[in-house]
Amino acid sequence: MRRQRPTLIAVSTLIAVTLTTAPTPANAQRAAAEPSQVTALTVRQADGYATLAWQPVPDATDYQIERTPVDATNTPTGAPTIVGIWRPNRQINQQAPTFADAGFNPGDTFQWRVRARVGTTEQPYSDPVVATTTAPWGNPETPGQHLRTQWETTHAAQYTSDTDEYAYTAAIDALSDRVRVVELGRTVQNRPINMMVIGHPTPAATPQAVAATAPVAINCNVHGNEPGDREACLIMARQLAFSTDPRITDLLSHTTVLIVPTINGDGRANNTRGNSTGQDLNRDYSLIRQPETAAYIRMVRDYRPVAGYDGHEFGNSRAGDLPMLPPRHQNVAQPIFDQSQDMIEGHMYAKGAEAGWWACPYGCEGGGNVGLSEETILRNTLGLKNVTNSLLELRSSGGQTRPDEGNTANNRRRKTYSALWTFHQFLDYHRADRADILSSRAEAIETQAANTGRLVFRGSRPIPAHPAPHPGDSPPPLDAPPANLILDNAPCAYKLTDAQYNGARTDGPGGVGTTVAQRIAAHGWKVIKTADGYYVPLNQPERGLIPLLLDPLGVEKLTDGERVHPTLTGRRNGPLTVTGFTCATNATINGPVTVRPGAALVTTATTISGPLTATGAAGVLLADSTVNGPVRIANTTDAVSVIDVTIAGPVDLSTNTTGTDTPLLAGTTIRGPLTCTGNNPTPSNLGIANTVHGPRTNQCAAL
Repeated sequence: MRRQRPTLIAVSTLIAVTLTTAPTPANAQRAAAEPSQVTALTVRQADGYATLAWQPVPDATDYQIERTPVDATNTPTGAPTIVGIWRPNRQINQQAPTFADAGFNPGDTFQWRVRARVGTTEQPYSDPVVATTTAPWGNPETPGQHLRTQWETTHAAQYTSDTDEYAYTAAIDALSDRVRVVELGRTVQNRPINMMVIGHPTPAATPQAVAATAPVAINCNVHGNEPGDREACLIMARQLAFSTDPRITDLLSHTTVLIVPTINGDGRANNTRGNSTGQDLNRDYSLIRQPETAAYIRMVRDYRPVAGYDGHEFGNSRAGDLPMLPPRHQNVAQPIFDQSQDMIEGHMYAKGAEAGWWACPYGCEGGGNVGLSEETILRNTLGLKNVTNSLLELRSSGGQTRPDEGNTANNRRRKTYSALWTFHQFLDYHRADRADILSSRAEAIETQAANTGRLVFRGSRPIPAHPAPHPGDSPPPLDAPPANLILDNAPCAYKLTDAQYNGARTDGPGGVGTTVAQRIAAHGWKVIKTADGYYVPLNQPERGLIPLLLDPLGVEKLTDGERVHPTLTGRRNGPLTVTGFTCATNATINGPVTVRPGAALVTTATTISGPLTATGAAGVLLADSTVNGPVRIANTTDAVSVIDVTIAGPVDLSTNTTGTDTPLLAGTTIRGPLTCTGNNPTPSNLGIANTVHGPRTNQCAAL
């Protein structure tokens, strides 16, 4: 999956306006440069930053970037300032150095020079280049484009308040047909958690319809005192809503962009990392004890984003501009890890080098014990939900490479505009690699549903330094799983008692928590109720996450479920009548199978030679199996799931009424007709097409 890309999609003029400044005759390079003088300096303008490029000097230790404010006659209006240091380990473009200068007020005019240092000895400056930077996006005279955030109007002196955010997003919604603002839930202190749903010419009308567009999601502000990404999200929303750039309209014609500006509105209002209860929400996405995280996880369940970014800030002053990290938990399916790494290493590092940003692994240069395997962290939770995604950390201080960021506004501008660049690149990656992203997701879902391989309760995949020389001197630390947190013999399901499933909880705000039943429903897992308890099978798309919350080995779990191992393996000749809960794994059943009312059948790696009939069953979940005969599943009460199954005969799914749980028919080959009638809800294929050798009718016509 991971690969070097010979070409990458170009960034549009919206975010990288190519204004490579042709030197004026007065500023032209000398015919003969002095020894060790930087030559061929160019400056290219973009949204909130300028990319400087130059010819490298032999034996240079690093380079200093100088910026001077000038007026319309190129006369300096302020002192020259060293605003940047380019070091050889900061990018993968060692032979073509670039630096993204940011921190200035967009629209102002500057002169730039660059000089090398050999050891600590400063070499001659390049000849200067003068240019006017790109003004904030949007024509002030055009409705919609004229909107500005509080952060923009105060020139980064203030962050956008919650009330100004609501007014700004409401105005975008009112003025653009491309945008619909929906409320996902409320914070502990009753602030709305809004999401902008953006598509062209209009966004799809329902979560299910949005899911069909393979949407992307950006979570902009989980830690309330890390608001740089949030400001970038608000600016980008205006661009997506009103730009006439063909790149933007093309992107929005092929997907839907989901932007959650502020999931932690209470923390943002109080400038605190946690929410109003003190909970770090980025340690709660699996447990969903808080209303904010529950709202986001329900969104992931309903809108099914296929790719995501999660915005943060990082206090390490030695780190890169843009530390990034994929979902590392070892239960994440390999295709999702590989695709996420491809997005970071194959796209972000290369495009960052072109633009002049220092993208690197989270933790680069003395990052310490960061970027580990807690499934409670959103990047890991999303990976376990088969979403290609990355963490983004904006270095919160200027650091050694940006010495002019003692000025607060300069620091805020660099953080915000570097995030804006990243989020646009994320959209470009999805547009160029959508087919690969969907293929990786489909493979991951089928792999998870097969319920094979060990389960790891804490432990990360290694992130090697990449490439060599690499962006950053130290990758994230190793986080190998200890032997006592590995389960080699995965169960078929977990059984919960009524008290475990429906019992009161005290781990939420004010000592009141939602039940395990409500949290499992928010995650979207299938549950089967039989006479002796509630069963949560593992042959589901989120197999890697389920045990982390329900197994006795879980480090941060909801309850200690009872492991249920397969009840049917090997060969069985003759008819099989299923009563109670039956789990078939690596089984061969030579004969018809009948699932009685109130019973449940769960299969993986199983072959049934004969018809399969279930009428009034509690649940039927088939994965990675073969049925040599017709399949009829009708009047099921709890759960229906058919993933990666080969069926030699007709399939009939009729009048299954499973409450809020959507029947699944995904990645399955049917050698016969497919009929779906009267099911409530309507079956879904999770975006993974089925192969049907026969007519498809009624509710399954599009599956």
